[in-house]
Amino acid sequence: MFMGEYHHNIDEKGRIVIPTKFREVLKDQFVIARGLEKCLYIYSMEDWQSLVEKLNTLPFTKKDARTFIRSFFSGATVCEFDRQGRTCITSPLVFYAGLTKECVIIGANDRIELWDKDAWDAFLKENESKLSDIAENLFMDVNL
Repeated sequence: MFMGEYHHNIDEKGRIVIPTKFREVLKDQFVIARGLEKCLYIYSMEDWQSLVEKLNTLPFTKKDARTFIRSFFSGATVCEFDRQGRTCITSPLVFYAGLTKECVIIGANDRIELWDKDAWDAFLKENESKLSDIAENLFMDVNL
């Protein structure tokens, strides 16, 4: 499980340090893909394979399924760490997520999310007042 929030800078070559705790779970190779809300998703190879298996059940005859698959997989790339614990984010992914200098790396259970700091701050501000309503709607019939 990935959890926590970390702040790191992305350099002019698109390299960013991933926190040690996350690197230990990701191991030698991992996948970075376009996420939702203009962030990037980072998956361990094991979690990526599990997600691929679920996505393979989508009917290719449905236009929404084809559109999502194209968008999601076309931006996905297998990555590794260098000796300094950095990984290189491809230019299209940097552009997609609007990554400038300051970035926020968050643990989101089965994946890591990489956000531009300003986008992350805006997301938090937009959703902070809605969180209790969101929780109520999601967990209406669940006893926690």
